[in-house]
Amino acid sequence: MNGELVTMPLTAVQVKAQVQLIQQVMAEVMIKDVHYGTIPGTPKPTLYKAGSEKILSTFRIAAHPKDIEDLSTSDEIRYRVKVYGVAMENENVLFGVGIGECSSSEAKYKWRSPVCDEEFNETPEDRRQIVWKKGKDGRPNYQQKQVRTNPSDVANTVLKMAKKRGQIDMTLTATGASDVFDQDLEDLPEGIVHEVAEKKAAVKAPQKKSEVQEGTKIISGISHVGQQTKKKDGSAMKSPLYIITAGEHEYKTFSETLAKIAKETLDSGLTSEITYTTDKYGNNITGIVKIEPAEREPGAEG
Repeated sequence: MNGELVTMPLTAVQVKAQVQLIQQVMAEVMIKDVHYGTIPGTPKPTLYKAGSEKILSTFRIAAHPKDIEDLSTSDEIRYRVKVYGVAMENENVLFGVGIGECSSSEAKYKWRSPVCDEEFNETPEDRRQIVWKKGKDGRPNYQQKQVRTNPSDVANTVLKMAKKRGQIDMTLTATGASDVFDQDLEDLPEGIVHEVAEKKAAVKAPQKKSEVQEGTKIISGISHVGQQTKKKDGSAMKSPLYIITAGEHEYKTFSETLAKIAKETLDSGLTSEITYTTDKYGNNITGIVKIEPAEREPGAEG
């Protein structure tokens, strides 16, 4: 990088290689629930701040939060932050801009549990509430008392959250990681997460009924990794088709990187998390993640 903006478009091969590099970093460097997380019902994992830093480091991009707007009022702390992605070696080279906003009026910052019933009872009626919470692990739903948080107490948290959201937005934009990751779902209230997830899963490019793809995620052991180099008519393929067998199912990919990860998983005896889409041609792999024994989910296949 010499300070001059690169104006030549990337080739299809370069774009494909960039996505594969992100997938490889995700598989070999990033840790689930640390750098990214999976929210049930969503087609793609959600990128966390720590994960965005790994991706930015890979592409030698520095995150600079330069424009900070203070939109606060007397009863609300609110910030909007623009984060610029620039070259680590030369800050004059701009890769992309992300924007993030956060407010103390968001439910998780606006309300807190009271210290005791006396505090709740002595709090003015317009600054307290009783809400329903969803029970976990089969437990029944329950009611919870809440009182208003002093906006100033969360000012620094709100500013950092706006910066974080802007950084993740910039990361996805500048590196093209939106093909692999989603963002912001972990920041939404629980009741809205599933609603947004369902909408994201439903919004897809129009396709014929026989070609509709369904994003699915499974955990299964890999028993064989092979490749196909010829078409049914006997002619040679431009690129080998890798076939990964897990249990009674087969998954296909033209990605040598994903096939290599699958082979390493097989040779090491580890369990793998396979992300794939299904269409009339079968199961097409979009990502593979090795799972160490301690990380294996209860009840997983394989």
